Amino acid sequence: MADSPRPPQENARGAAVAVIPARYGSHRLPGKPLLRETGKFLIQHVVEKARMARSLSRIIVATDDPRIADAVRSFGGEAVLTPAELASGTDRVAAVARSLDAERIVNIQGDEPDIEPAHVDLLAGLLDDAEMGTLAAPFRDPAESALPQRVKVVLGHDGFARSFTRASVNGASLLHLGVYAYRRDCLLRLASLPPTGSERRERLEQLRALDHAIRIKVAVIPSAWPGGVDTREDYEAFVRRTRAP
Repeated sequence: MADSPRPPQENARGAAVAVIPARYGSHRLPGKPLLRETGKFLIQHVVEKARMARSLSRIIVATDDPRIADAVRSFGGEAVLTPAELASGTDRVAAVARSLDAERIVNIQGDEPDIEPAHVDLLAGLLDDAEMGTLAAPFRDPAESALPQRVKVVLGHDGFARSFTRASVNGASLLHLGVYAYRRDCLLRLASLPPTGSERRERLEQLRALDHAIRIKVAVIPSAWPGGVDTREDYEAFVRRTRAP
């Protein structure tokens, strides 16, 4: 049985609140948060991984659809309905963060059921000396660094991101893992800023932060967890991993 939800303690010293954006209308896999061929909703797998993280005092699913909210509540989770017209997961997280008395916000994508609790804790810890943080890992196969669907991050010597791109990069680059931690004020500021030219060109929200001089600290983990569930094939691979002895 899954752990019961933790009480709302977002004022706890050093604790973070996780907000998990989960929308119904995915272009490639509509309704994916509600897939349950493992016996659990996909969104339930994500919430249960987050519950094992030591750094989180509260976990909230931010969704645009009552069906997802009802599913989350059915397994004892907390869900908040956010406006359907919000353009991105960051906007959905910020909409919830506005009502929270929490200094640290962690954004865990609702289609990342393989994320490890230790990685969530590492991510939250980046806010000890940064206003925004994310994770990266070496490429398993160097050839993947040429693929536009694999987002690359180039680090400075100080451990902060110098750039993000979908293009192939000459020199050292890492695979960017699309999870974030923010100081609350930073997140609300970021969500209030208009998209920038590089953000539109690359289709990468994090470039808005760099373009507005918001520095992003990056923790490098030894290897990436399996990618998020974007397609039916991704979900079927996740089901096979989950059912494997």
